[in-house]
Order: sequence, then C-alpha cells, then structure tokens
Amino acid sequence: MKRSKLIFSSMLLLTAAMASACGNASTPNDAKAGSGGEVSKPKGDPVKLTMYSWRPEDKEGYAKLIAAFEKDNPDIKVDFKPLKSTEYNTILANSLQSGIGVDILQLRPYDGAKALADANYLVPVDGIKGLDQIPSGYLDAARGSDNKVYGVPFMLNNAVIFYNKKIFADNNIQVPETWDEFIKASETLKSKNITPVAQSGKAAYLLSMTHTVLGPSAYGGNDYVQALLKGTTKFTDAKFVDSINRMKQMESFFPKDFIALEDKDAQALFYTGKAAMYINGSHRIETFEANKVDFPIDFIPGLSAKKGDPAQIATWVDGSYAIAKSTKYPEQAKKFIEFVASKQFGQMFSDELTRVSPIKGVEPKHPLLKRMAQLSEKSSTPYLLLTNFSQGTPTTKTTFEDSLQGMYIGKLTVDKVAQDTQASADKWFKPQK
Repeated sequence: MKRSKLIFSSMLLLTAAMASACGNASTPNDAKAGSGGEVSKPKGDPVKLTMYSWRPEDKEGYAKLIAAFEKDNPDIKVDFKPLKSTEYNTILANSLQSGIGVDILQLRPYDGAKALADANYLVPVDGIKGLDQIPSGYLDAARGSDNKVYGVPFMLNNAVIFYNKKIFADNNIQVPETWDEFIKASETLKSKNITPVAQSGKAAYLLSMTHTVLGPSAYGGNDYVQALLKGTTKFTDAKFVDSINRMKQMESFFPKDFIALEDKDAQALFYTGKAAMYINGSHRIETFEANKVDFPIDFIPGLSAKKGDPAQIATWVDGSYAIAKSTKYPEQAKKFIEFVASKQFGQMFSDELTRVSPIKGVEPKHPLLKRMAQLSEKSSTPYLLLTNFSQGTPTTKTTFEDSLQGMYIGKLTVDKVAQDTQASADKWFKPQK
C-alpha cells in the first residue's frame, strides 16, 4: 500500500505548478471492477460513462467525436468532462482514490501513465481491437512496469521551429539547416531589430521544449539517446554539455527579460511580426488559426549536424485514454477505448482538432501537420527528458528545466546544469540491460 501511494504521489509531481494529492491509495471499487461484473441497469436506460480530460479547449471537437460513437452505440452515453490542466492531477487523484467519478481518463504520457498503472488504478488494454494499428514505440507511452499497455495513444506532438515566411523573404534569409546557419539567420534578424525567436521562459517546460529542438544536432540525436539509456554515457558528456551551451548562446536572440515572459506574450510577438520565429509544439497550429495570423507560417523540423543530412524531428505521444479500474461499466468502457483505437476516431480527431494521430493510415488534412507526420515516419527523435526522465522527486526533467532557468538568471553555469541533471538521474535511473 505504501509503495502504491508513493508511486502515485510521484506522478503528481510530473507537471510543474500542479497541486499534489495525498492520502490512502486504496481503490474501494476494485472488487467490483476486478470481478468483471457490470452493474445492472434498468432496461432501456443507457449506461453513462464519465470521461476526464485536461483540455477544455477541445470540448467542441470531442462533441463531434462522441456523437459519432453514440450513433453506433445508442446504449452508451459519454459525458466529456474537461478540467483545467492545472487542476487535473488533483481531481483525478481524488476520483481514482475514492473509486468514483471517472470511467475513462486521459493519461499523462510515459512515466505519468506508468505511475497510475503501477498503482493498480487502470485496466490493461492489450489485445483490444485496433491496438495493432498503433506502432509499438508509441504504445510505450502507456505501458506499466509489467510491460502491459494501459492506454490507447490518441495524439502525437512535434516540437519544431515555426517561422514567418514573409519576414524571411523580405530580409532575404535562407531557411537554416544547420546550427551555424541558424545562428547566422538569427544575427541577421537581430541586426534589423527583429527579435529572432519569441521565447518564453516563465514556464520552465518551454525551455526544455526549445532544447529538444535545438539540442539533438549537438548531442547526436538518437545515437546519444540510446547510449544514455544503456548507461554508456551521461548528461555530463561533452556533447550534451554542448547542447546546453547552445541554449545559453540563444540568450541574446530571445526577447529582453524573456525569463519572465508568459508564453501568450511570446506568441503575441510572433503574431505581430516583432519576432521571426517561435519554437513550440505542433498543437500550436490550432492556436495560430484561432488567432487568424495574417502571414504565411512554415516550420523547420530541427537542425542537422551536417548540411544535407536529414534533421530529426522531435516526436512524442502527448496523451492516451485509459479505463479506470474502478469503473462500474468495464465492457462499455472497453467499447469506447476500441473506438479511440479506430481509424475513424484517428481521422476525425486529426481533422477536428488539428493534431497528428498515431494510428496507421490516418493522414492529416492540414498541410503542415501532414509534413510533420511524414517527417516523423522518416527521421524522428524523442523528447528525451519527457519520454525517459520524468521520474524522481523532483523529476529529472523538472530539474533540467529549473536549472536552465537558473542558468539564464546567472545563478548556474552550463556545466552545473549538466551536473545537476545527472545527479537527479543518478537517484533513480537504472540503465537498460
């Protein structure tokens, strides 16, 4: 029991500024769910499933998705209950611990999902219809320590460099392929009083997202990642230190006092043409369109170590849907999860919510997303700190991000950032055998 409670508490620390939920980690309804017995309902009365999400902004899109499911399953009603992202972990914790309130839940990816699975709050979904149409590497985002799959990945994200095509054309700037070309382009923009990159630093996770775009060409991309996971290299390796040096070098190309800048303010610099580039995830395409940006936007997938070589685009699963073990209606919940794993859901999700689906055969209709999906299939690299180093208290990812903030306010050196990150990993990380 203490181990379950500790694992779950660790999950609550995965997202900065989210309140932790403490208390007994028992699941009162485990007996009902474990026995597999569906609670009887009056004939003709549809079963109601409550579905949690941390994205209230997606409510309209989900209404269409759920309507499609309910049309084919009139005996099931799905109540989409989106919560504020900053409140999601706490409310979810209370529901799972009490065993009431949620049937279908959105999982934080990788270590967040593993924590809930290991705490015995989820139903494994191995073997459900459609799961074989999702690549195994994406399923890793919802595996427990027992290697079983506990959620259906429904959304991929890519971190890229968005840029204003008009500014680049007006200033005769070629799209950079390598780090040296990127610095040259940034220097040209700065000389024309245009902020090269609209970077926000107030929320520390934005710094690690920028690093996952600019860093791989310095530390060696997937080759370094595999060596790190096997324990044959460390975060203090000269190549990774060089990737942090690049982040330090970018300081002069970010807005003034960017470390106190909100992301919405950084976006405003980009929207108004005061900044030429903006580094963030593919989910921002929807934001651009909602703000009716009046200039053409394109993206740079990442930087190449050598000109002419393909850049590795940062790709990761940004969420999965799972079945709460305490649900009173496991069979109906399974039907909905199978719908999430279907090509029908994947295509509708991509079209309605402007996202990349992990399901094979789904092709985004948005041209930028379509290119990102194609690049992800050809040459991708993980968001390393998120996919493999989101454990520890605080997590190694959080330690890295907070250390980058410390570096930018002059409290930490580049070497100290690397050392602190490795020291955090040493407390819990065990290399793959």
